[in-house]
Order: sequence, then C-alpha cells, then structure tokens
Amino acid sequence: MKKVADINHAIAVLSWDKEVNLPKDGALHRSQQVATLAGLAHTEFTATEFGTMLSRLSEMPSLSAAEKKNVSVTLDKYTKATKFSEDFVIKKSRIESEAYHAWHKAREANSYEVFKDSLSDLITLKKEEAEKLKYSGHPYDAMLDQYEPGLTVDQLDPIFEGVKKDLKKLIKKIGKSKQVDSKFLNKKYGWNRQWELGLDILENMGYDFNRGRQDLSTHPFTTSFSPMDVRVTTRVDENDFAYMLWSTIHEGGHALYEQGLPVEDYGLPTGSYLSLSIHESQSRLWENHVGRSRAYWSYWFPSLKADFPKSLKKTNLDGFYKGINKIKPNLIRTEADELHYHFHVLIRYEIEKGLMDGSIDTVDLDLVWNEMYREYLGMSAEDANQGILQDVHWAHGSLGYFPTYSLGSFYAAQFFAQAQKDIKKLNKKLSKGDTSQLLKWLRENIHQHGRRYEADELCNRITGESLNFDHFLRYASDKFLDVYNG
Repeated sequence: MKKVADINHAIAVLSWDKEVNLPKDGALHRSQQVATLAGLAHTEFTATEFGTMLSRLSEMPSLSAAEKKNVSVTLDKYTKATKFSEDFVIKKSRIESEAYHAWHKAREANSYEVFKDSLSDLITLKKEEAEKLKYSGHPYDAMLDQYEPGLTVDQLDPIFEGVKKDLKKLIKKIGKSKQVDSKFLNKKYGWNRQWELGLDILENMGYDFNRGRQDLSTHPFTTSFSPMDVRVTTRVDENDFAYMLWSTIHEGGHALYEQGLPVEDYGLPTGSYLSLSIHESQSRLWENHVGRSRAYWSYWFPSLKADFPKSLKKTNLDGFYKGINKIKPNLIRTEADELHYHFHVLIRYEIEKGLMDGSIDTVDLDLVWNEMYREYLGMSAEDANQGILQDVHWAHGSLGYFPTYSLGSFYAAQFFAQAQKDIKKLNKKLSKGDTSQLLKWLRENIHQHGRRYEADELCNRITGESLNFDHFLRYASDKFLDVYNG
C-alpha cells in the first residue's frame, strides 16, 4: 500500500506542478507522464496476489478493529479497481488530462465551444466507468461513491429539497432588510501585504510551514503528498480583498486535516482522509464559522486596519463583520456567500445527474446552465468564463464532487455547534487569536481517525446524531438575521 501511495503521490506532485509551475508547451508530455504513472499504480494495486491476500486477511478473526477497517476498505477499493483494465485507466488519465488543457484554452478564448468536445468525451468515459462499476440505482451513484462512499441520489435529493425550500425562505426573509455595505472589500489592498497576511493567518490557524508551503494558482487548492508535505495555493487580487482572504482560510482548513492524519499509517485507509464531505467540513468550518465570525475579527481587525489604513479608513469592526457576511446572489460559486453558495452546488448537482442519465447533453450545456441560474439565482452569465467554464472540476473528470461541498457545510455547522459545547468559552478564545483549542478538538475528534469510521458513524460519535440539516439552518438563521437586523 505504501508503494501504491508513493506512485499516486508522485502523480500528485506532477499535478501540483501542472497547476503552479508548468510552462504552456509542457502540457503534452505531462499528460503522458501522469497517464504512465496512473497505469503503474493501477497494475500494482490490482495484482492478483494482492487480492488473494486481502481476501485471506478479511477472514482472519485476530485482526484489531483498525486492521479490519484497513482490510475491508482496501478490499472494496481493490474489487472496484479490478473492474478496470490498465488500458482503460491510461485512457481515462489521458482523456482527463486533455480535457484539463482544453478547459484552459477555452478559458483563454472565453468560449464553451473550445471545451465542448473534450467534455463530451469525458462524459462518455464516465458513463462507461459507471457501467463497469455496476451501480444499482441512478448511474450518478457510481460517481458519488468515489468521493463520498455509499452516498446516493436518493439520499441527496431530500437534502437539496431542504435547500430549495428552507434556505430559499431564509434568503427571502433577509432580502427584506437593508443591504449591508461591502464596498471596502474592493478598494486597493497591496499585493505583498495581502500575501504576508495570508501566511500570518495560516500560521495562526496552526498550519505547519515545516510540512507545507503556499503558492499561487488560478483555482486555489490543497494537495497532500503525506502528512509531512501538505501544500496550499491561493490567489491575490489588489482590488478584491476577499479573493485571498477566503481562499487562504478555506485551503488552510483542508491542509490542517491532512497534516493531522496519522503519519505512521501512510498509505493505509486509517492514514487517509475519510471522505470529501468530511474534508470539506474542515475547510468550511474554518472559513465560515471561524473566519467570518465577529469573535475572530475582533482579534484580527486592529492589525488589518493598521496594514491597510486607507482602504479601511471609514470601516469599523461591526461594518467589516457585516460586510464580509453580505448575502447577495452572484454568478461565481467560489465567490458566493454562505447561503447562495448551495444553489450554485444544486445547479451543478442537477446538471451532473442529467449528464449521467442522458436527460442533459453537452451540446447546449451552456444554455442549460444559464436557464438554471435564472431559475435559482435570478441571473445568467454574460460569457462562458463567468458561467459554465468557471470551475475546473469537470476538466479533472470530477463528476460527483460538487455535492460534497454542501454536505461539508452542513457537517461543519453540526461539528462547530458541538465544539462550542465541548470547548469552554470558545468564542472568547477566538477573540484573543487563540485557535489552538479548536484545532486540538478537531485533531482528537476527526483528524486522527483517518478512515477508521464512516462519515455517518463519525458524525454520530461526535454529535450523537446523524447529519442533520437543521443545525446549518439554525446557525444560518441566527447569524444572518443578526447581521441584517442587529
């Protein structure tokens, strides 16, 4: 398993480099290199003798609970992996790499037409993948399971009905109040000081720079090569302070999870993250429950105002807190507020379901996209980069990923509510810049367990109940009705 992990993390290094450093003409051979390594990892992992050993181990009663979990999770992955030939794995890697570079060209041209054929090839590949995995319900279930084990359309549909109904009702209620002012976020903020502030924030969160680094990328992300090497990227815009701020805190939350995994279990399920929704719960918890809280900025705002005196001259702590929590629909998912964000995810969820069951086609997908934006957010994109080309996920072949963003937010609300019960005067600690107790709580309750538990099992262990959307709705109602009416 360590050997397979080594190969996969070598792929991760190449992929990180592709996002951060790769020269424009290096794309062709980089795709080939990644595809070759993907084939090697697949061949190594699906070796017959390895499967025989896993089957034998699964029947041994003497294994510890952690060992049993490692065997059962690995055997499940092995069974699924053996459904794919090495040729298919190499083809998959090639098509996904080609789609990624086509997406970049489409972004440069601001044209969906440039990406459309590659996306069509990718969707055909995903349908073939689903068939090989022999899904039992909706074909999209096979995609969901890769990011959130066991998750199905039947489980997700009711959750998103809550978004459509209850969240929409809350947004409508907020809309009756006077809009808060966020214009200060779009004044001039020096590039270098923004960058330094991002590093300061990461360090304050507990991110270990001896085991990581921050770089720049078009689409901020976190990548891990082991708990001893976890890297983040951000983006900086001198005329939009929110770009750097929220991407840095968000990716920092992801990185803290990866740095907190058991080093001694490298390559094993107990040494890897549980699922993408749990991963996302960590980033959203830090970004929203901490990073957009009044307590957090009561500590950071004085130094922020000293760093950017002209930009924040007429802004006080209360105005800053309200401004960073503004609720207003927009076109870009990564820049969306906490509430409208889930409608962005809902749109992608419904499109992906349709692409997988054939009810939606790639031919006019940009038009379908705009129709859904008009329906759910009351607006439509004027160009492809603001619309269908804004996310890199489909170019990576990551169908089934988007729903974990919303699930992560809902888990985050439930986890943070429990942390506030378990950590005495947590908000007071945050107001003094002390995030150590929260990180310790996350390490003990989530990070150290790796994949020892399933997501629902972990949630029950921590909070005493399964994922409950009401926690998010309660948090959102309390916070935003206060922001707009307080």
